[in-house]
Amino acid sequence: MAGKKTAGVLLYRLRNSALEVFLVHPGGPFWAKKDLGAWSIPKGEFAADEEPLNAAKREFQEETGFSIDGHFMPLAPRKQRSGKLVYAWALEGDCDAEAIKSNLFSIEWPPRSGNRREYPEVDRAGWFVLELAKQKIVPGQIGFLEELQQLINNSRLGSLRDH
Repeated sequence: MAGKKTAGVLLYRLRNSALEVFLVHPGGPFWAKKDLGAWSIPKGEFAADEEPLNAAKREFQEETGFSIDGHFMPLAPRKQRSGKLVYAWALEGDCDAEAIKSNLFSIEWPPRSGNRREYPEVDRAGWFVLELAKQKIVPGQIGFLEELQQLINNSRLGSLRDH
């Protein structure tokens, strides 16, 4: 069986010349007390017949309540420890992290209790400067942050050369 594929968007903005990225914290009891190494770009699984970029936009909307559009820059896909392959796009933009509205998922909780409970897929979101984001994000996604940093640095050099 082929590994699962997910797609997501790394939203970023420049604030006071500092690069900030938008990350989400997974909802549910398993993640409730986890912080460092637990955050992620908004992302989710997609079917073989769905375009990865369309899936990334859909997942962003499902997990945050915000629809996004603009110039999506593809980042190199990265394999996670779980075996999932994550496709990601960087997009410059802004949103209110406090105003997210995530879809819900249902699990049996506590385990083997027979009780099903609903939790938001994402319980909170935030904007983080790159160094803090590297501590917050799941280790398998740090490469997306580093690649974004490189793209920004290269484009800044390009705009300086143009003047």
